[in-house]
Amino acid sequence: MDVLVCLVVISQFPFFYWLWTYPQTWVDLCGKGRDPSHVMSVVSNVLKLLQFIALYSVSTPSWPPPLYFWPLFLFGQFLNIRVYQLLGECGVYYGVRFGKNIPWVTQFPFGVIRDPQYSGSILCIIACLPWVPYPYILLWVLGYVFVIHVESKEDPATRAKPLAEETTC
Repeated sequence: MDVLVCLVVISQFPFFYWLWTYPQTWVDLCGKGRDPSHVMSVVSNVLKLLQFIALYSVSTPSWPPPLYFWPLFLFGQFLNIRVYQLLGECGVYYGVRFGKNIPWVTQFPFGVIRDPQYSGSILCIIACLPWVPYPYILLWVLGYVFVIHVESKEDPATRAKPLAEETTC
């Protein structure tokens, strides 16, 4: 396995761990007038782009994909899109940890699928098995499992104090 590709594949997970565990440091770093959830989304998307570039460098693209690709990928994307529709940027990108009031959501897929956004991401990753070598897929999935575990233990006392007056998304 290429060490650089592995580091890029897992790069977002220490970032998520840091923000979940020490949200005040991120709010302080972002400063007044900058939404920490939005800044997190920008950094996360850059890390995701680097991740895709790195994985493409070790992949063997071919067409057509196997039949199992389509249901895994499409349902995974459906879950990701649905979570974003229901929670918005602030809900998806740790707004509650950054001191924002995020409304509790009960519509599907919440209450039916545990961690629907990460579950959707894992389904999409598994769909890529025909092209991306198995060890990279496993590393990527284990990163999401790690984040699911980290986020399952939320201590409200460690939430950040918002720097701005506006705390609702």
